[in-house]
Amino acid sequence: MTVRTEVTDGVALVTLDRPERHNAVDLATAAELADTWRAFRFDDTVRAAVLTGAGGRAFCTGIDRSADVPQPSSPYSLDDPLLHIGPKANDLWKPVIAAVEGMACGGAFYLLGEAEFLIAAENATFFDPHTTYGMVSAYESILMAQRMPYGEAARLALMGTAERLGASRAYEIGLVSELTSPGAAAEVALDRAAVLAAQPTGAVQGTVRALWAAKEAARAQALAHAPALIALGSLPPDRQAGLFAARKRGGQDGGQRGHPLVR
Repeated sequence: MTVRTEVTDGVALVTLDRPERHNAVDLATAAELADTWRAFRFDDTVRAAVLTGAGGRAFCTGIDRSADVPQPSSPYSLDDPLLHIGPKANDLWKPVIAAVEGMACGGAFYLLGEAEFLIAAENATFFDPHTTYGMVSAYESILMAQRMPYGEAARLALMGTAERLGASRAYEIGLVSELTSPGAAAEVALDRAAVLAAQPTGAVQGTVRALWAAKEAARAQALAHAPALIALGSLPPDRQAGLFAARKRGGQDGGQRGHPLVR
């Protein structure tokens, strides 16, 4: 199992448990996440959840590059296993808090975009490597543009691995609602989730649904364009792989040969 779940007093702690891969999501993990959220729909002992990553070095670094995801030839179709890893994608309206330690990048935004709010340790960093490796950042950018000022979302997406959004700046712009000392994000998030779990669950779920409805129409229209944008704008997979392999030879975390810009 690559997703661990512990339930205490109405609060589920969901942990991505692949620290040796920086909690990157492979196909098995994607399926486990979807199964976890869907199971919570039927589990009345779960009234709120906290999502975090094991190991402290990363919350999640998106799709595991070793995962084989065959794609249709049509530019109007896209098979993306990350589309189904979030709670809202699985019709779960119990509140979810994301607790971020270390790196959160790329496909991690599918999870962050469907959390009610984010709590992050002071060592957390957010970045989106897509453009550096010849890929269109579509779903990720759409989700982040609904949580951040447009200019900040654009800078994060367009600058690729040259940009690091630090926890303090993420807090300043509202992406993160609370900062903690390193190692304490999950503990603080569990405390906040306990407050949510103590409220009448019907009222809480209805409020989650109302908040989501406030942005759902624009989000749905934007996401409808994503498959074609990705297919038309991204480099062929072999060229993407070549750029990614060059990153490994460069020896720098996140693909940089120089120093990333940290804010």
